Amino acid sequence: MTDEQPLHTSHVGNVLVARLDRSDARNALTPALINAIGGAVVAAETDDAVRAIVLTGSGERAFCAGMDLRAFASGVEFTLDDATSDAFMRLLDGRARVPVVGAANGAAVAGGFELMLACDVIVAAEHATFALPEVKRGLIPAGGGIFLGTRVPLGVALEITLTGDAISAARAYELGLVNAVVAATDLLPRALDLAERIAGNGPLAVAAIKELVRLGVDDAARARERMRELQPEVFASEDAQEGARAFVEKRAPVWRGR
Repeated sequence: MTDEQPLHTSHVGNVLVARLDRSDARNALTPALINAIGGAVVAAETDDAVRAIVLTGSGERAFCAGMDLRAFASGVEFTLDDATSDAFMRLLDGRARVPVVGAANGAAVAGGFELMLACDVIVAAEHATFALPEVKRGLIPAGGGIFLGTRVPLGVALEITLTGDAISAARAYELGLVNAVVAATDLLPRALDLAERIAGNGPLAVAAIKELVRLGVDDAARARERMRELQPEVFASEDAQEGARAFVEKRAPVWRGR
């Protein structure tokens, strides 16, 4: 691991695996790492062969500890590349065009928790924890944590953000923040299985559903308008015809993404 290569990527079928690779610094976010994550999002969005991303971290201590405060305190300038920083922000906003499966291999703290919240579905190791401790440092969770109330009951969101205390993977599962809790050794296989099941579906339909379901949480009226725009496109696509033919012919569909 080096700061020049803070993110390791690999491909498993139609899934891009992106692993934060600064385990000696609890995978804390530096400008180089933020740019690398954004770059991985861009690479996935522009490669028709990639239909899902698995986002995880190196080691077992932490998925991500948030901003690297040591680097910040030492005067490292958090300047970002325009294209990759835009992709990183779209990821945080849930607007990455490729579905993202989070695999929390350890503590997800501050910006690390917000990065995990940006994922569409989440698998957590049994020992993983989640926290937004910004309030303990006189700060606010400005990377998406203030919207935690859209994911859990308001009282729970206020408890997590106002105390800054961590919650366990088990409690995160009970709250619906994560989709599954597994042994550490099963984390990546479980996340890959979930990603591959998503990637096996019609890519146009997947992209439309991801956009519409997320939009429906924030703006139901706009989601209905957008559905009226997307439905004719998806239903008239080659993939929709292929899906019907594959069902009749009792075979796996061959998607073209058009």
